[in-house]
Amino acid sequence: MADGRDHDRDRALDHQNPDRDRERWDDGLIARRASERAAAAVAVGGDTRPGGGDRPEEDTLPPLGGSYGGPLRTRLDALHELVGLSRTRVESEALAEAGRVLDEAAARQRLSSRHTVIAIAGATGSGKSTLFNALAGVPVSETGLRRPTTSAPIALSWSEGAAGLLDRLAVPSRLRRRPLAGGAADTELQGLVLIDLPDHDSAVTAHRDQVDRVLGLVDAVIWVVDPEKYADAALHERYLRPLAGHAEVTFVVLNQIDRLGTEAADLVLDDLRRLLDEDGMALGEHGEPGATVLSVSALTGEGVSELREMVAAFVQERTAPERRLAADVDAAAARLRPAYLADGRPGLDERARDAFTDRLAAAVGAQAAGEAAERVWRRGAIRACGTPWLRLYRWYERLRAHGSTDPRLTSPVEEELTARQRVEQAVRAVADEASRGLPAPWAQAVREAATRGAEGLPEALDELTVTIGDPAARPPRPAWWPAAVLAQVVMTFLQIFGAVWLVGQILGVVEPGLLPPVLVMLGGIIGGPLVEWACEGAVKGPARRYGQEAERRLREAAAACGRAGVLDPVAAELMRYREVREQYATVAGTRASARIVGGLRSGTSRLGATRAGVRGR
Repeated sequence: MADGRDHDRDRALDHQNPDRDRERWDDGLIARRASERAAAAVAVGGDTRPGGGDRPEEDTLPPLGGSYGGPLRTRLDALHELVGLSRTRVESEALAEAGRVLDEAAARQRLSSRHTVIAIAGATGSGKSTLFNALAGVPVSETGLRRPTTSAPIALSWSEGAAGLLDRLAVPSRLRRRPLAGGAADTELQGLVLIDLPDHDSAVTAHRDQVDRVLGLVDAVIWVVDPEKYADAALHERYLRPLAGHAEVTFVVLNQIDRLGTEAADLVLDDLRRLLDEDGMALGEHGEPGATVLSVSALTGEGVSELREMVAAFVQERTAPERRLAADVDAAAARLRPAYLADGRPGLDERARDAFTDRLAAAVGAQAAGEAAERVWRRGAIRACGTPWLRLYRWYERLRAHGSTDPRLTSPVEEELTARQRVEQAVRAVADEASRGLPAPWAQAVREAATRGAEGLPEALDELTVTIGDPAARPPRPAWWPAAVLAQVVMTFLQIFGAVWLVGQILGVVEPGLLPPVLVMLGGIIGGPLVEWACEGAVKGPARRYGQEAERRLREAAAACGRAGVLDPVAAELMRYREVREQYATVAGTRASARIVGGLRSGTSRLGATRAGVRGR
């Protein structure tokens, strides 16, 4: 049991250090130890087993241990990355099956790759122990009318080197057998480890638990059914339907056909195939991959040789462990599908980003600030270029309206520079847009990222408006303003000069001549408003551009705050989701199919898990 204890210790260390998974996969510790022992044995010309002895039949077999290659290696690596990227996003219950598959893959890889472990399972009275003995050629497993006859797993190995595998299955040493007649000489079955399981419908709970545990660890299963219980709900609901994705490593044997006539046996066999098809289990007919279905009579020996040949060919392929593990990965991928596949195309497009920027700009009042800057710029230009009399009149109007000359009181002042509710609404809207169509765990992660980034966003926008300042406070003056002011001064001087000239004529100080002073005075009176009107027309374009520039600066600053606080964290979560979705696509591979998904709808949480229910026939 040393290998079993080492495995348990490795699993405990893995829970403490998840990054150890990849190292554990590529460890190959047992394989290296086995190779070292084999090399030492060759060097001394002896055997490494206690007691020594030669094993000529082992010389042609591959060494212990092995490694997964090709698509399976790629899928396992992707599953490892998928679990690592999802630990903080997906609930641990959803990742538990994937973790179990990785653990079992690592454990199986360390053990013998030249052995194929096949379990014989069946219901009470189906004759599985009799079939077990028929395949062995000698009575190994106890048979009889007493139920249940088999109370613990019994192992029969056609070659040595399977101790680690049997330790993993927790088969006691006293229940490990070797065939006495025709076993060692039967080269076709070299590498086969056959396990006789207790009844899966046993009244003893411990027996059912042993069946469920072993079925999750073996490389293949031979299901033995009889004409009476082949349609039993316990078999189909609890095992065959959840294991439909493992059809390539499944044999379904209709035993006791000696109790039926030839025609009745064919009818029962056809009905069994129909039920397996309803379970979603593909049948390997016409050379297609799938479950092998045949009829035998373990008591009379009819069909046993055919089954023996099929099992021998299956064992010699030496692909059962990888095929079983590939089916386990398919099942894990099907269970994880709701956590990684979205209905639509999630993400943030330019429209959503622009909408978020518009909401933040409205929150900081970028448009209002631009309009205010434009008004102040125009008002300042008109005031600087206006006639003194008009400026005096406006001053009087302000004084009468407000009772003060303080220009800051001309417009109301908001209590807050930003509207917190508008900011929160903008964040909720962009989070909903980004998470639309995402699976529930990743949608929640996107919303949480947006919420965290928005915690200090209103204060940051307030500080931003203070840092940038009020663009309407000190508007710039164009180069032509002095010339316009000078022209207005000239017009005012003409008015004053004409008035003084006219008064001088009235007082007799200047020679009389009404027309010249009147013309000079009228020129100043008409020229002043004309200069002001010209200035007002000239400032429209620059004032509008100044207001737009002020709005743009405030808008870009608000967008930068929103991008750093909200959009970038949301984009990071979406990028993480795209990564895990790519990894999930690699895990699912080309083997994932609708029949596997359908087979998993029974709600079982692990291979061999029980489920209550009655199958209607």
